[in-house]
Formats: sequence, C-alpha cells, structure tokens
Amino acid sequence: MTTSTIPTHAEAEEARLPRVLALVAALAAVVGAGAIFGFFYAWVCSTMWGLDATDPRTAIAAMQAMNASVRNPVFAAAFFGSAPVTLLAAALAWGVGRRRAAALYGAAALLYIVGGVALTMTYNVRLNETLAGVAVPHDVDEARAIWREYSGAWQVGNIIRTVVSGVSLVGTTLGVVALVAPQRGRARDRTMSGPAQT
Repeated sequence: MTTSTIPTHAEAEEARLPRVLALVAALAAVVGAGAIFGFFYAWVCSTMWGLDATDPRTAIAAMQAMNASVRNPVFAAAFFGSAPVTLLAAALAWGVGRRRAAALYGAAALLYIVGGVALTMTYNVRLNETLAGVAVPHDVDEARAIWREYSGAWQVGNIIRTVVSGVSLVGTTLGVVALVAPQRGRARDRTMSGPAQT
C-alpha cells in the first residue's frame, strides 16, 4: 500500500510564498523599466523638439531648470532603484526554478546598468553640468550656438539610453511571461502520475 503525502495548509502557503515574492518583484521590475523608458522617450519625441524650436535663450534657461529639478526622490527611486529590483527579480526567479525568467531579468538589469545608468552619469550628466555653468547670453546668435552644440550631443546619448531602456522593458515583460508560464516537466509529471494511490 502506497501512502500519498498531502501537504498541510501551512506547508502549501510556505511553498507558495517564494513564487508570490518572485512575481511581485517581477512586476515591480516592469514598472520601473517602463517608468524609465517613458521618461527618456518623452525627451526624444517632445521635450527636446520643443526646446529646439524655441528661442535658444529660453531653451538654455529651461533646460538648466529641468536638469536641476530632476534631482528629486521620485525620479531617483525609479532611476537608481530599477536595476536592484530587476536583479532581485532575477534571484527570486532562479530560486523558484524559473531559469529562463531569471536570465531575462539578469540581461535586462545588465543592459539598463550599462546603457541607462552608466551612460547617463558619464555622458548626459556631464553635458548637463557644463550647461549649468553657462550664463544665458543676451545675444541670440551666441545662445543658438551654445544650444545647438549641447542639444545635438545630448540627444545622441538620450536616444541610445531610450533604445536600451526599451529593450530592458521588453526583457522584464518577457520575464513575467516566463515566470507565470506552466512548467512543461511538472505538467507532464502530473499527467503521467495519475491519481494518488492509498
């Protein structure tokens, strides 16, 4: 006679908790990646085009103000927090046996760290700091020359980090899909094992 082992409610809940935590972390990673991608994308298709079209003296002053105001906890939470949350999602997915999901989160985090955080801090922020030290000139031609040099270089970096962040967002989204998808091996095992015998 074979006796099946039926887990208690407490044991079932304990086994379920790691999967729930992995899913929560996965969804948080998607939200963070989406927030950053949307932030960068808005600069590509609206903000910079608008500034390029206005009086360069206004553009310089406006950009200086925006660069100063972006240093706030709301932005910092998404910008600096996305990578650790995505790495956490990778670790939790690995812990519950979802290797493909873990790989997707790991790749998404690495992409964002290199093409999002590192690029921003070493390239775009450097340009911002240079612009911050510029006194807005009264002469429109002088202001136009300053703005054109800054805007062209800054937008190259922004487009790159936007594309990278978009790919990272896709990776985290696919990670959720991989995390919640049925595991083939377990489904096949349940089908072959049939009802428990007593």
